[in-house]
Amino acid sequence: MGSLSTARTFGGIGSIMILLFVLQPWGTLLAIVGWVLVLIAVNNIADVVGDRSILRNAMIAVVLAIVGIAVGVLVLLSSVLHFAKLNGWITSSGLGSLRNLNSTSFTSGHVTGLGGLVVGAVIGLVLIWVFLLPSAVFLRRSFSKIASRLNVKMFATAALLYLVGAGLTIVAIGFVVLFVADLLMVVAFFSMPDDTSLEPPPRPMVIPPPPPPVLSLP
Repeated sequence: MGSLSTARTFGGIGSIMILLFVLQPWGTLLAIVGWVLVLIAVNNIADVVGDRSILRNAMIAVVLAIVGIAVGVLVLLSSVLHFAKLNGWITSSGLGSLRNLNSTSFTSGHVTGLGGLVVGAVIGLVLIWVFLLPSAVFLRRSFSKIASRLNVKMFATAALLYLVGAGLTIVAIGFVVLFVADLLMVVAFFSMPDDTSLEPPPRPMVIPPPPPPVLSLP
């Protein structure tokens, strides 16, 4: 049986780890671990409120987000590495040719494969957008139910911003909105009530009235 105190701990720590996505190259791994911790938290919440659809929607959202970000980042890194090799900044022997990279490389026009780099970046962003948008839809379904059942409206706000941010990732500004949504997710998890607040109040003891007196006939 799950508990809200456990969910608050795992969810809060997991949300903070998701924020560390910006610390590349290890940020992606930290974010994935963070999402796993968030799923553990959501599982506890689903157990407490007795609604397993909360966990199912969250699992779909997390899987789509992880796959989308992993594929998108892989495409972006591949494009950058290919661009660097074309310009001799990276060779098969290692990074020794990085000395060829200087401030005049771009201004002198001695850069090849720039168009391929741009195309790769666009494809990577599109792939992330294709996966993040449905992920945001399922996350909003899950968090909206959590907001309703626990009376923590911050979950609904975070999910809405996550949906807006996912829709805007195609123009890159969406990543800023996603960062704000993750911040609100941290606040939402740490704002969760205790388990005892969901227990029904004790029923008051009702003392039945005394029976009416029995009148005896003379």
